[in-house]
Amino acid sequence: MSELSAVELEVFRHALAGVADEMGVALRRAAYSPNIKERADCSAAVFDADGEMVAQAEHIPVHLDAMPASVRAVLDTFGELRPGDQVCVNDPYLGGTHLPDLTIVAAVGYGDRLLGYVANRAHHADVAGAAPGSMPATATEIAMEGVRIPPVLVADADGERVDVVRLIAANSRTPGERRGDLRAQFAANHVGSVRLRELARRMGSQRLRTAMAAVCDYSDRRVRAAIRDIPDGCYRCEDSLEIGDGVPIRAAVTVTGDEVSVDFDGTAAQVPVNCNAVFAVTLSASMFVFRVLTDPDAPPNAGCYRALHVTAPEGTVVNPVFPAPTAAGNVETSQRIVDVLLGAFAQAIPDRVPAGSQGTMNNLLIGGSEPAFSYYETLGGGEGGTPARPGMSGVHTGMTNTQNTPAEAVELDYPLRVWRYELRSGSGGAGRHPGGEGLVREIEALTDCTLTIQSERRTHAPRGARGGGPGATGRNVLVHPDGSEQTLAAKGTWPLRRCTRVRIETPGGGGWGDADQGG
Repeated sequence: MSELSAVELEVFRHALAGVADEMGVALRRAAYSPNIKERADCSAAVFDADGEMVAQAEHIPVHLDAMPASVRAVLDTFGELRPGDQVCVNDPYLGGTHLPDLTIVAAVGYGDRLLGYVANRAHHADVAGAAPGSMPATATEIAMEGVRIPPVLVADADGERVDVVRLIAANSRTPGERRGDLRAQFAANHVGSVRLRELARRMGSQRLRTAMAAVCDYSDRRVRAAIRDIPDGCYRCEDSLEIGDGVPIRAAVTVTGDEVSVDFDGTAAQVPVNCNAVFAVTLSASMFVFRVLTDPDAPPNAGCYRALHVTAPEGTVVNPVFPAPTAAGNVETSQRIVDVLLGAFAQAIPDRVPAGSQGTMNNLLIGGSEPAFSYYETLGGGEGGTPARPGMSGVHTGMTNTQNTPAEAVELDYPLRVWRYELRSGSGGAGRHPGGEGLVREIEALTDCTLTIQSERRTHAPRGARGGGPGATGRNVLVHPDGSEQTLAAKGTWPLRRCTRVRIETPGGGGWGDADQGG
């Protein structure tokens, strides 16, 4: 089979990306929960017959770059899937990230050939555990965070396996919502399968397989060319999670020719709270920074990361061993890994690395039993100023790329009332390119329920760069019915009484450059 021309390569890479994009649209439209249909807390990707990622939609970094580990776990468990088979997995120790993220992998056939796989990952608002939302701050082992699903066949050519779906839904405080969201995931994979077969019918199945390999090779060439512009050397950085007196994360980034190695040796041991990031998450965060600072316009696929090599000692907070809890490792520790790696690269290419963004997802979870509900949201904040422009305000940064839940949707679906939702004036760091502003989100409980917050950057501010000032730290506040206020810790699970409000003030971004230098 002849090589693809430049024109054919462009056609194929956009066609494959289009499959993933359409999967994401189908998933959101069919979903029941506001977390997926409004916030778009979901992602989709396409894989070849060997399980290599060949295309992804521009969804959520922590989902997408960890998803290949889920596909690999599925294939290691079942071998090559039969067309029509769909396998569900959420176990962080078998390719997952944290328990609320359910990944479904589907095999796609054309004629008598396996074309490849389509997969999507969606954050389910509750999968059991010690607190609504399945991210209890009290968790000391993963069993306290919810139902752990190893790779299990959840559908086949005859359709949904009702018994498996019933089992998953039963392990949730909101089973009807779980069934609806799972079926939305099936629908997304159906759309991806149809579109992949259409490509094979128009272009030929062998030509499609050739194109999948060629697109990955193309990305590899582009990324290696970008690495050669980074000076060779070893660059080190560390930062800490806000747990107790601090839990350090250390990384050494070594650039040699057109290869990059990242070593997390020296990072703190795993902790008895749920801020442990499994290796798939650590790898995903490393891949995100690597892509941002090399060639972010290269087609995102397995080829982008052939030149990246990541190691992390077992038993550390960035590569824990079972049964360490992991819920906040996916959402908070991943953000700190990004900050550490950006800090390391800033020593090599200081004029290309932005100032620190908010460095947290500000996870807010409220749920109760009368009525049964589970609200989950991550909140935007300030983006760090960049070498080219000021940071954006009130946006998701780093390992998250979700949207917000509109106040109207919150009040329609949950016994909650939104009191405030506005930018946090003055929270961005000063600089030639100032950091973006954080947000203020204040919500009242209309029934007795439970509150969980998982956040960072409440003690240590997002850093400035090249003389820029730091962003403001965040703040979590409980507003009692009598108007008195109580500052809450960065992480915790508390009872939330009716007519009590919780206010989250998210961090601002750091500024880039000395403001006095102008220009």
